[in-house]
Parts: sequence; structure tokens; C-alpha cells
Amino acid sequence: MIAPKIIVADDDQALSRTLAWILKENGYEVVSVPNGDHLLERLDADTYDLLLLDIMMPRVDGLQLLERVKNDPNHKDLPVLMISSMPPEEATVRALGLGAADFISKPFRVRELLARVKAHLRVGRELNQARAEARSRSEMVDILQEVTASLKPEEIYHILVRRVARGLRISKCSLIVSNADSDDYALVVAAYENPMLRNLRIDLKRYPEVRRALDTRQVVLVHDVLTDPLYHEVRAEWEAEGRSVPTRSAIALPFTLRDQPAGVFFLRTTEEDPPLDHRDVDFADQVVRAAVAALEKAYDLENAVLGREQMKQLAETDPLTETFNRRALNEKLAQEIERANRYSTVLACLMVDIDNFKQINDAYGHLVGDNVLRQLAMIMRREQRAVDIVARYGGEEFVILLPETGASGARIFAERILRRVANHDFGEAGRTVRVTISVGIACYPDERAGEGESLLRLADANLYKAKADGRNRYRD
Repeated sequence: MIAPKIIVADDDQALSRTLAWILKENGYEVVSVPNGDHLLERLDADTYDLLLLDIMMPRVDGLQLLERVKNDPNHKDLPVLMISSMPPEEATVRALGLGAADFISKPFRVRELLARVKAHLRVGRELNQARAEARSRSEMVDILQEVTASLKPEEIYHILVRRVARGLRISKCSLIVSNADSDDYALVVAAYENPMLRNLRIDLKRYPEVRRALDTRQVVLVHDVLTDPLYHEVRAEWEAEGRSVPTRSAIALPFTLRDQPAGVFFLRTTEEDPPLDHRDVDFADQVVRAAVAALEKAYDLENAVLGREQMKQLAETDPLTETFNRRALNEKLAQEIERANRYSTVLACLMVDIDNFKQINDAYGHLVGDNVLRQLAMIMRREQRAVDIVARYGGEEFVILLPETGASGARIFAERILRRVANHDFGEAGRTVRVTISVGIACYPDERAGEGESLLRLADANLYKAKADGRNRYRD
């Protein structure tokens, strides 16, 4: 247990030495500040549990010092025990009025002094513990509100490492999930010290606390990595490699999802951080246990959304060419017409047909014909922009929608795919097929095409013009 730290400010050096000796003999750590010089600077530089302050000192007024201490937000909760040879009535009233915890007269009785010191240290500890618990509860509420507001597991992971690291005032906090493919490796999915990190693969031989937490499903608390037996082999590797490891204490806190081992919450401190202890384990454990429910819901939601997306994709995709099917084309064409009307933009529609496709099927068979359709779809998808739409209209016909594209842009696109198709070896190795296409172009708005269906009819009419003019060309 850490000894309480007491700071003594008194101008009487003999008394100050006596006080320090008595307090040290009773298990306290003591720092003396002769004449109260630089008392506030010493308080700012370290943390103390009690201040013993003389009222009457030649260089400084003890009551003025008391007032300054109590007016400082960082020290207002520090218990102050005033010591003075002043008449008790006068000194007590003035000292207590300025915020002192107690007053004791010189010369003091040792047993009385120790009893009062012990009492005020106990009160101070209870007050600090109550405040810490209040802060912990407040932080818990804030963390859980942020966690439950997120819908994605990856976001929850990053929220957890950020908020717990800040709550415990440590610099290193990460979330590690077990690797289904290997027991020797795991993945770091989030790290407070590196917010950009995603799915970093780590060798568990270098992280014995993480491996033990995963294997035993028990919390692992390491007070000092330089002396803990768990790190014996790892320390030997560090020495052999000449590595200087900044980590001093660590917590590996396992958690499960759906009763299956999922991962480890990994907290570490350096020499600059306060060491981790069982109170930090309790706080992190509360956060993680409460967050697991949010994580499970997030995974359920993600799986449900993925399931809906997959069903939707299956419903609107042509299985052979993996382009949109005709039903999806009709929906997207209506959306693009509405968007063109709303924003006064243009829309190009290309009707594409494979020339003499029946002859290809008759000469090479339907399997080769299917392969030709797949390869043509691949060429068109490769040439399209992210906003463009490629759909199989039926048989060997395809439709391409080019939003915010006028006649000149549509012609350029048609020339490009005509050239790509004519130069491509269709079919399969050792049995190539030469293929050409014809393209009909229509653009919206057009007086001949007031909506989607008439736009498709106009593109189809121009497609027949291209075929009538000799195929392997476009017409608009």
C-alpha cells in the first residue's frame, strides 16, 4: 500500500525535523518546506494527502498561504491542519473560516497530533474515493451513450479505446480480436495511440498477457513488465534484440460475444503514466461488459443489413452477366429521368446489340454464346463511370445509362466500346470468336422521348438504323 504523503510548512527547523521524524516513524512520507517558501510550486509539482501549515512564520503569513491554497482549484480539496502558538480561540476561528480542516496548538502532544492526522487522512481518502466513483459513473454514462449511439462494430471499438484511455489517463489502449485461422496470431482492430490502425496482425508470442487472457478467459494484471515472470521469455528477446520497451504495467481484459471468445481489451502504461491497478480493471471491465450488448446488437444489425443488401442484389442482378436486370433497369431509368427533370440535366441512353449473335450460337454452341455475353458485359462495366448503369435488356441486348451526359459524350462512349469490342478476343483460349456490336443512342430531354419507355424506344429505333447501315457502328 502506498504511504500517505504529507507536506510540512514551518519556520521552526527543529520542530519541523521533529514532526518529520514522528510522521515517518508512523508510516507517512514527509516533505518539508522551510518558512513556507515556494509552497504552491511544491504542491503543483506533486500530489499530497495532507498539509501541516504553521500560522506564524517570519517570511510569510500562514493564513494568507492557506487562503491562496484554498482558492486554487487544484488544491481546494487538500486537507490542511494548522499549527500555531497563537491563542487557540483566535487562531481556530480565523483558520477554519479560511477553509482549514483543523487546528492544533504548540506545543502539541504526539498522540493527539497523530490521531488528528489519521482522522483527516481518512476523511480525505473517503472524499477522494467518493469523487472518483462519481466521476467513474459519469464517465460510464457518457461512454455508454456514445457507444449505444453507434450502429457499426468498428465505430464502437474505436469509441471504447478512446474513452477508456482518456478516462484512465493512459497513453496506450487497444482492442484485439482473436484470429479464427490461427491461435498464434490476433488482430488489433482499434488503437487509441494510432486511430488510423485497422486489422493489424500481431504475433501472440510477443504479447504473453494477451495470449493468457485469451486462453484462460481471465483478467491479467501486470504491475511491472520488467519483473513479472510472465515476461521472462519476452524480456530475453528484448535484450537479444537490444529493444527498449516503454511499457511498464498492463491489463489484458478478455470479453466474449455470444458466449464465444472474441477478444481482449489491452491497456498499457509507460513511465509517464500512473501504474494500472485493480480499480482500473474494475472500471474497464464495467465499460466492456456494458458495451458487449451494444456490440452484439451492432453485429446483428450489420448481418441483417448485409442480408437485405444481398437479397436486393440478387433480386436486381442478371445472373449470367452480373449486370442489372430489366426490372432494375426500369426503376433506375425512372430515377434518372426524375433527377434530370429536378436538376435540369441530361441523360444519355445507349441500346447495345451483338451483331449476328444467332450465328455465333449456331457455330460455337450456347456455352460459348453465354461466355460472349459475360465478356461483353465485363468490357462495358470496365468502361463505365461509377454513376453509369449497365443492364441486360434481354437476349443479346444491353442498355447503358449515362447520367449528365449529352449527345457528344454518348458518341465518344459508343466509339470507345465499339473499338474495345472489335479488338477483343471473345470465346476461350484456342477457340476465339470475333464479335462486333451495334449501338443506338437517344438523349433526354427530347421531344420524341418524354419519359423512360419512349427513351428506350428511340434508342432501339436508332439501333436498327445502325444495323441497317452495316452493323459495327452507332447511330443517333
